Order: sequence, then C-alpha cells, then structure tokens
Amino acid sequence: MKFHTVTLTDPMVITTNYWNFRNHSIPMKKKIIQTKEAPAPIGPYNQAVICNGLLFMSGQIAIDPNTGELVLDTVIDETTLVMNNIKAILATAGCGFDDVIKCSIFLSDMNNFNAVNEVYGSYFTSNFPARECVEVSVLPKNVNVEISVIAALPEHNQ
Repeated sequence: MKFHTVTLTDPMVITTNYWNFRNHSIPMKKKIIQTKEAPAPIGPYNQAVICNGLLFMSGQIAIDPNTGELVLDTVIDETTLVMNNIKAILATAGCGFDDVIKCSIFLSDMNNFNAVNEVYGSYFTSNFPARECVEVSVLPKNVNVEISVIAALPEHNQ
C-alpha cells in the first residue's frame, strides 16, 4: 500500500497523492488548506482539506486570527467572527458561500439558535446548503458556537 507523496505547491496549499487501499491505483488528490486570515488549529488537525473536488473544513470557533484571542462578547459577535473565519478559509480554497453544500452548527445553548441563525443566514444569499444544528454539553475553549463546512469546489479550482 502506497501513501503520502507530499509536494509543496504553494505556501498555503500542500498536495498529497493517495492511492486506493485495494491496489486499484485510483489517484486521489488531497490538499491541505491553511491561511493566516483564520485562526491556526489548536490541535492536530488542519483548517481544511480538499479531496476529490470537495472542501472539508474543520469546525471554526470565535478566535480572532490577528490576536489569537477568543471573542465571546455576545453570541452575535462570536458567530460573526466564526463566519468570517469560514469565509477566509473558503476564499483561500477558491470557494465562496455559494459553494457550501453542508454546514454543521454546534451550540452550547439552543436558546442562542435565533441569534446564531440570523448571523449565519446573512452570509448566504441563495443556494442554501444542507445543515444541522445541535446543542452539545461543551465546546472547545468553552465557546458558544462552532461551525464546520463542506463545500464543492468550483470546476475551475479542481
């Protein structure tokens, strides 16, 4: 089984070639997306990964990418920063909110749903993605909202 031929093609994108585990030799490109316009990961993961024309974004929380500090003033401010972080990662991958096909929203308190939904909805103008929104007992760094995204790359970016 062959794995991990890594080529640095751009300071923001790392390309890895994978082969099917059953020796069918089906090449799959895996690109790691990183930008300084969104917070650096706080664990062993990447901001986003592209594979076979899809962008899989890790959950984003309200960390200001310029200071590394949490912004928890209000759930509206928090959600706005989360969505701006998502926007920055989408842009680095050559996508926008119209390319998002699935969102997962995690809330520490479902009573924040309306405020989060209002901010979230302002980033989508049409072509809304599939989505779920769930309440969880605790989120990283005790934030109130975390959002992850899956997007389809525009054909010219594949």
